[in-house]
Amino acid sequence: MSKQGSSRRLTVPDIRALKGREKIVCLTAYTAPIAALLDPHVDLLLVGDSLGMVVHGLPTPTAVTLEMMILHGQAVVRASLHALVVVDLPFGTFEASPEQAYLTSVRVLKETGCQAVKIEAGEALADTVAFLVQRGVPVMGHVGLRPQAVHIDGGFKAKGRTNDERTRVIAEAQAVDEAGCFSIVLEGVAESLAEEITRAVRAPTVGIGASPSCDGQILVTDDMLGVFEWTPKFVRRYADLRSTISDAVAQYASDVRAATFPGNAEVYRFKPKG
Repeated sequence: MSKQGSSRRLTVPDIRALKGREKIVCLTAYTAPIAALLDPHVDLLLVGDSLGMVVHGLPTPTAVTLEMMILHGQAVVRASLHALVVVDLPFGTFEASPEQAYLTSVRVLKETGCQAVKIEAGEALADTVAFLVQRGVPVMGHVGLRPQAVHIDGGFKAKGRTNDERTRVIAEAQAVDEAGCFSIVLEGVAESLAEEITRAVRAPTVGIGASPSCDGQILVTDDMLGVFEWTPKFVRRYADLRSTISDAVAQYASDVRAATFPGNAEVYRFKPKG
């Protein structure tokens, strides 16, 4: 959904209505400057707990705190005008009970101004999703490869390449769909499985390492812009900012050491009165 010239922010019903009609464009955002650049081009901005690894250098997203998510969520909401903004609920802030998830979600919605939360949720948390939706909290689901389960899985491993995994991931997707998720992220799943889930659920699916048949796609923005030396198999690099930034900083360092920066154009001159 092109938002060039749009006068309002997209809503949860707007995103749901795109299923089967138009591909949904999604990217992650963690800071105000990046959110402002992405906003005119996307339908949904996700403040993902991937910020722990991308911004803060953490080894996994499990160490991300609720306060971190709120701080970054506030920045993204302030800087965007059109995209629906979704904020991840971090590990340990929603699993204990539906009531815990509700209190966490309410705090995120109130303190950031975002429009929805995202939960990494399998069948065990379907009741929690329903509890939230029934109380006015829009929820984006996340099935397949779930980064918050990295310690159980022993790493970030693709899902759905065996019959047992396929059955489990389909059940997860159907459970959160029935519970009322307005969209579902399918991460790191076999292409044919993503296609099957997209046909089977009412909510639009958003793929990351899944299938072009999903109703939309999302990538970590820093990955697709080439900020890091290594990126996952499913990432297409649309720029090489790592080299661009490195070259720019090297030139700056050279200019400083050669005393050619600052130059005449970059210094202030004394202007005597009269």
